[in-house]
Amino acid sequence: MSLAEHLRSLNLINLGNVYYNLSPSKLVEHTIRRGEGSLTLTGALNINTGKYTGRSPQDRFIVDYPEIHKNINWGRVNKPISPEVFERIYARLAAYLQKKDVYVFDGLIGADRRYTHSVRFINELPAHNLFVRQLFIRPSDKELENFIPQFTVISAPNFNSIPELDKTNSEVFVILDLVKKIIIIGGTHYCGELKKSMFTAMNFMLPMANVLPMHCSANVGENGDVALFFGLSGTGKTTLSADPERRLIGDDEHGWSEDGIFNFEGGCYAKCINLSREKEPQIYDAIKFGALLENVVLDEKGNPDYSDDRYTENTRAAYPIEYIPNAVLEGTGGHPKTILFLTADAFGVLPPISKLTKEQAMFHFISGYTSKLAGTERGIVEPQATFSCCFGEPFMPMNPSVYAKMLGEKITNHNVNVYLVNTGWTGGPYGVGKRMDLSYTRAMVRAAINGDLEKVEYFEHPIFKVLVPKSCPNVPAEILNPINTWESNEEYNKYAKELAIRFYENIKKFEDLTDDIIEAAPSISL
Repeated sequence: MSLAEHLRSLNLINLGNVYYNLSPSKLVEHTIRRGEGSLTLTGALNINTGKYTGRSPQDRFIVDYPEIHKNINWGRVNKPISPEVFERIYARLAAYLQKKDVYVFDGLIGADRRYTHSVRFINELPAHNLFVRQLFIRPSDKELENFIPQFTVISAPNFNSIPELDKTNSEVFVILDLVKKIIIIGGTHYCGELKKSMFTAMNFMLPMANVLPMHCSANVGENGDVALFFGLSGTGKTTLSADPERRLIGDDEHGWSEDGIFNFEGGCYAKCINLSREKEPQIYDAIKFGALLENVVLDEKGNPDYSDDRYTENTRAAYPIEYIPNAVLEGTGGHPKTILFLTADAFGVLPPISKLTKEQAMFHFISGYTSKLAGTERGIVEPQATFSCCFGEPFMPMNPSVYAKMLGEKITNHNVNVYLVNTGWTGGPYGVGKRMDLSYTRAMVRAAINGDLEKVEYFEHPIFKVLVPKSCPNVPAEILNPINTWESNEEYNKYAKELAIRFYENIKKFEDLTDDIIEAAPSISL
């Protein structure tokens, strides 16, 4: 089916110009000519997303069909919408796009071609088309010759839904039709909705192919030792996996098959608030021509001020993975040796690093404790303690037990070491304590990956029951036990017990957990 025929089949008719697979330079040129962005001194394109500078989780819906109803974990995250409402919004969207120029990119998601899905993106804005071109996998010329889209994503940021008519929660909508394999997005200029919606679709499809989808970054050492970094946005996945001493496989979502792991993407989407070449050289240097910045403040000469959060703390940089030196361009790796759960603890009580038993790993994976950081979602203006099962609940449409069971089996089968890393606060809760020093976190992560933490002594934390190292190379021993960083032991224990209770209350909502996983929960009796 030709592009024209496919557009007609989607009822996208009477369009203006249809720009197909334009180069980054052309997409930048179109954006600037339309007055929708500007260039930085390094050549990156900077855009402002207006009202919405983060995801809108309350505005995401899944079309509810009988054939998939039982496979969706319906609730506050996965909200149903009827096929009739979807069709009504879609019809108005198609009418809105008449006479308008659109930008089409044909891409792939999933580096392992056995599990790859082809995706056609139809964008109202050239900057959004640049985003998907740089973030998703770019097909070879041969793959494009016979390209048949399995999924279609249509994005029209300037088209709004009507809540009273459409049963939406605002003018924003992100609607996934997993049966017809169409995703429609409107009302928001935030680029992250484009990739996260497609990741959600993959997280639904892959378990049925016996592949575990994971919200994690991944890198690999010179000996082929793969490490995975799980965590919500802002907890450090991109920063910690972009290690000059290791090769980056991917920074956000991966699949784990019987043969190893594979990246979903062909690019990276990094937070860049307070970005500096000193602390994050690989990300800093990747922001050049072809990269896309969101909501970064520029001075009159075009210099980015990464410390300025006047628009949002969730400033972002999108760039192709080849902009990272020594990246694994094929996007695949072997079975992981080390897994790191990254949590931004707003209570400031979790150890900066601790080793988990398999049962504790399953408990913390199901719990997914972290903090939502400012700007990553609409309405979040300061860190908020939260539980996000699988460290990616907003993108997991199936029951968490599906993903947790698969992860547990893989940890056992491949003898994986699992660590919990607190990239959040120490010395007190948010507003009192300070954010964990990145240089120390990097040192602890490297020690976990290279095996140094296998050689040290541990003690069991009296409340969280995790194993805390007594020493770690290049890290002051006194900060490894978090109580030492607080002015008052009594205050520390008060906040630690409060968090332990939250863990306990959260885990009660999950059914059919085995006793050994429940016993791995923090103690609330002290």
